[in-house]
Amino acid sequence: MPIRRRKVLYLLACASGWPVVKSSAASAEMTEKPFAGESIFNGSQTPSHGEKAATESLPAERVLGIGGLFFRARDPKALAEWYRIHLGVGLIPAGADSSGWHTEAGPTAFQPFSLTSKYFGDTNQMWMVNFRVRSLDKMAAQLRSAGIEVTVDPQTYPYGRFARIHDPEQNPIELWEPAEHSASPQ
Repeated sequence: MPIRRRKVLYLLACASGWPVVKSSAASAEMTEKPFAGESIFNGSQTPSHGEKAATESLPAERVLGIGGLFFRARDPKALAEWYRIHLGVGLIPAGADSSGWHTEAGPTAFQPFSLTSKYFGDTNQMWMVNFRVRSLDKMAAQLRSAGIEVTVDPQTYPYGRFARIHDPEQNPIELWEPAEHSASPQ
């Protein structure tokens, strides 16, 4: 019963009440995908616009969001600086009087993938982060001007647009421009 990662984002968009436009392009996405993901549902289980995801099975107390992303690196200081310079991700504050990186509110996809998934690229890669961006085109241009390779998915999905980059240690990073920020479909 497969569902692609982009379907998970679609489900989140529907659940959060984001405007979602279904089109023949959206249907085509269900069968073709440049960045092959995993799946857990079949297409008949995708909610239509306006339907809310079932929350009755969720616990009364649950997490509010991602509080941090921690991972090992060969050169943690250099990698943290790369994320700060190129993506604007702030470092952990040095003291109680300073503030950490604050993200804008929006949906977050959380999806375990099988150990054999090729979605992240290298099958030894155990994680991938997806960052929401305001303008995928502007972010891609900024990264390219810094010599960073950017692969923009040419398709626009009902819930937005995507691109793939890698940090200096070859960790995959997906950039997501939600549909509400997309200037025009491609």
